[in-house]
Amino acid sequence: MQSLLPFPDRAPTDPAILDRWLAAAYEPPGGRWVRACMISSLDGAATLDGRSGGLSSAGDRAVLAVLRGLADVVVVGAETARREGYRPADPHPTLAAGRVSAGRRPAAVIAVVSQDLRLDPELFQGDPGSVLVITSEAAPAAGRHRLEGEGADIITAGTGRVDVRHALEILADRGLTSVLAEGGPRLLAQLYAAGVLDEVCLTMAPWLVGGDAPRILRGEAEPGQLRLDGLLQDDAYLFARYLVRPGASGPVTPDQASLSR
Repeated sequence: MQSLLPFPDRAPTDPAILDRWLAAAYEPPGGRWVRACMISSLDGAATLDGRSGGLSSAGDRAVLAVLRGLADVVVVGAETARREGYRPADPHPTLAAGRVSAGRRPAAVIAVVSQDLRLDPELFQGDPGSVLVITSEAAPAAGRHRLEGEGADIITAGTGRVDVRHALEILADRGLTSVLAEGGPRLLAQLYAAGVLDEVCLTMAPWLVGGDAPRILRGEAEPGQLRLDGLLQDDAYLFARYLVRPGASGPVTPDQASLSR
C-alpha cells in the first residue's frame, strides 16, 4: 500500500505499524465529523452478489478496520446490517489501547437505523451500550417493546421517519461525535441530502459488475462536486477521501500526526 496524495509515501509492511500509518492518514478533525465509508466497482456497483463485501480486499478491510478504530460510532441502515451480518464492533488490535487511555470505549458503538425494528437479537449480545437503535416515533410499539426486552438502547429521532440530523445531534450529546456511516446507499443519500455529511471515503474496486446493483447513493439529493483530499493505492484498489463541503478541514496527514498512538 502507498499514498499517492497528498504526497507520495510508501506504507510500512509491519501490520501494526501499517495500522498506525493508516490511522494517521485518516485521523478525523476535532468536533463532530461525519464520514461515509463505501466501496464501488469501476462501473458504479456498490455490491457484488448482494453484498458490499463481495467487492472487498485485504487492503479494503484494513482501511475499514482503522476507520472503525477511529470512530466513536458506526451508523448503518437496518437492511445493510441484516445483509452483512452486523454484530457489536470488535476492538481494533492496535488502536484499542489508545482509545481506552483517552477515556473512550475500546470499540466504536454500532447504531442501527431502523423504522420497522426487525433486527437480529444477536446484535445486542455485546456489552451494554455497544449497540444503539435509531428509530422514529412511528416505529411499531411491539417491535420497540421486544427490542427493549433484549436490552436495546433505543433513540427516537423524528416523527413519521427517522430524522438523521436530529439523530446525529442526540449522538453528539452522548459524546459520539466522530461518526462513520457504513451505508447502505439509502442512508448515505439521507445524510447527504440533510447536509450533515463531511467526508466520503470511497474504495474503488477493480471490478466490472453490470446488472442493476445499487450505487453508493440511492435517493433524492442535489448533485454536488466533492474535493479530493487523499488517495491511497494497494494493488489494483484505490482508496479516495473526498471532502463534501467547500472549505471543510479534512483529516491530518501522516507527517502531521504521531504514529505512536
